[in-house]
Amino acid sequence: MEARNDALSAEILKEKLGQNIEVFHYPSIDSTNNQAKRLLSEVNNKKFLVVADTQTNGRGRQGKSFFSPAFSGIYMSYVFHPMKDFSSSVTATTAASVAVCRAIEKLTDRKPEIKWVNDIYLDGKKICGILCEAISDFETKTVTSVIVGIGVNIKTEVFPEDVENASSLGADVKRADLISAITKELEKIVDCGYNSFIDYYRAHSMIIGKEIDIIENSVITHAKALALEDDGALVVELENKKIKTLRSGEISIRRI
Repeated sequence: MEARNDALSAEILKEKLGQNIEVFHYPSIDSTNNQAKRLLSEVNNKKFLVVADTQTNGRGRQGKSFFSPAFSGIYMSYVFHPMKDFSSSVTATTAASVAVCRAIEKLTDRKPEIKWVNDIYLDGKKICGILCEAISDFETKTVTSVIVGIGVNIKTEVFPEDVENASSLGADVKRADLISAITKELEKIVDCGYNSFIDYYRAHSMIIGKEIDIIENSVITHAKALALEDDGALVVELENKKIKTLRSGEISIRRI
């Protein structure tokens, strides 16, 4: 049952955000990203925020689902309209992880880390998933809207068997406070470019110097993570000593 002091509504969030942003709150929705897409034509190119108490079909990267039990986490999608080419807009994916970590550090004593590209970990377990989706205009070759979907486990204790290595923030923080803090951080950096946050991203990386597995089309390649470039790309050394630069994809940390 929802705690009285953890109430969440559009009105509460608007008051906390203190800025001109539309907020849509739902007790239950299939996916905040899906709902954001439905609302795009109604909001008329204004930035907006979609939040839900629970998702019945929460979505993650690589076609995975995101477990979204009621009241135990935050499920949100922030939408902005960069009107830039795609190469300039992919910064949102990396920026989102920085925004989440900064918000957590401001509101709690937790020290989150980032697993490239944008999963948030605490004590070696995943507490947050991020799914960014770009809406493009093929005629102008610009990204008209970017949907930044974020799910953070705050106090979820039991996960389905198929959800591996998951945990929760475990901090005494209100959902509305965390959502508003993340939104404010997103406002600062999603449209500013890598130079505004890449040093913070590097400092919070949990993979540099680690042995990793690169997963591409179900093929696993062993490597060592060496560095992060200024555009967020991951530089790795393969087992044959060749250097490779990854700008997208899925990795896992190899357990020694």
